[in-house]
Amino acid sequence: MHSPRALAATAGALYLVTFLTSIPAAALNAPLLAGDADADPAAAAWASALEVLLALACIGTAVVLFPLIRRAGEVGALGFVASRTLEAGIIVTGVVAVLSLSSLRDAGTASDDPVALLLVEVHRWAFLIGPGFIPAVNALCLAPVLCRARLIPRAIPIVGMIGIPLLAVSAFATMFGLFEQTSSMAAAFAAPIALWELALGAWLVVRGFRPDAVARLV
Repeated sequence: MHSPRALAATAGALYLVTFLTSIPAAALNAPLLAGDADADPAAAAWASALEVLLALACIGTAVVLFPLIRRAGEVGALGFVASRTLEAGIIVTGVVAVLSLSSLRDAGTASDDPVALLLVEVHRWAFLIGPGFIPAVNALCLAPVLCRARLIPRAIPIVGMIGIPLLAVSAFATMFGLFEQTSSMAAAFAAPIALWELALGAWLVVRGFRPDAVARLV
């Protein structure tokens, strides 16, 4: 097995990459998805590249953590790999929709064309189900394992476990039209999961896993 410190640092860096790619990608995609006639095709290309990197980082976090986490809970570790892979696949589906929409708009298709509107909806649903819901499943698989094994301070996975039902409720509320995915309400419900992932990534980079907890697993 690779050094637990190296695994932790790599996984933490990949977690931080997910933040560094997802936020600018959303900003770059916004004009095209909003139907802006002056939307820059290059912006969509850059956004798509960032989202592909995001998808790879998602898978990377699970694959890198698996060798150690499986010793603390194999079912949770396998579930984390599966859910992260599913999230990445949904993200890439959104990428394909954006690139297709950009090609149509570049060819002169109007923003209110039925095909263009369909592609916008594909991206919206991919964003809702992928980054908008699956992180709750990720936390459900990973946070209890980390908490039980005490590999990191318990406060961090506890924040993740608090965020699981909140993010799930937010996703289903958005699905049934109770509020918009980009609303302040949705942001508030998503905050604990975002905080859990950011804190986890930063802690793994800076401190890594607790040596005494790792020693109990090896």
